[in-house]
Amino acid sequence: MKYKNKPLTLFEINEALKKRVALITKEFTDGFEFIKNYPRSVTFFGSARTKEDDPYYKKSRNLAGRIVKELHYSVATGGGPGIMEAANRGAFEADGNSLGLTIELPHEQLNNKYLTDKEDFHYFFSRKVCLSFSAEAYIFFPGGFGTLDEFLEILTLIQTNKIPKAPMILVGDFFWRPLEQFFKEILLANQKIKEEDLSLYTITENENQIIKIIKAAPIRLGLRYDENSEKLKKNNHQMNGHEPLSGLFEKVDD
Repeated sequence: MKYKNKPLTLFEINEALKKRVALITKEFTDGFEFIKNYPRSVTFFGSARTKEDDPYYKKSRNLAGRIVKELHYSVATGGGPGIMEAANRGAFEADGNSLGLTIELPHEQLNNKYLTDKEDFHYFFSRKVCLSFSAEAYIFFPGGFGTLDEFLEILTLIQTNKIPKAPMILVGDFFWRPLEQFFKEILLANQKIKEEDLSLYTITENENQIIKIIKAAPIRLGLRYDENSEKLKKNNHQMNGHEPLSGLFEKVDD
């Protein structure tokens, strides 16, 4: 059997890893520097395929406008079309900060025209971290795999105390209630989650309630760095006797 591509050498693998780590580091550095300029924000998530005449497009647009006008918060999205465009549009029309953390995609992503500032990303995971970093609240509208991925990851981070608890607001009863039913009938019934985990989010269509929830949320002003996690990682490296990637060049006995 012949391989189409020649396998990489250990040296080539190491060089590729260095380049990738450098890009990831740059994305995190640039992303954190970007959002540091907007300390009070609410992040919107939802489908890029939602059309302008969809009721949830209109609700996202109106809600973002109210958040800017009444709470004076910035609005952050992935910067694309659909729900993201609606939220950015509402913030833009209210003369607020309308932020886009955009992603490079081969077919789908087009930056919407309602951004007052933006930061570009290559990797989904670095963009996702920056979208969730230090927001006062997260608002999720109906969406696809990407929206569900973002919801479940932030939910897990809050559940495991990896990030401080912040309001997670799910808009769209028809979309989120069946998922909650799955949580109750499958996950909770089989003891995969606890009863209190179901209180980590709120499902509502009521804009006044959403504004009230966000207003009552504490101002996070960034995430405190946990030095203990760094000490633990350092100790593990010392116990292993080498730095990351150095093992690629250790002699492997036949």
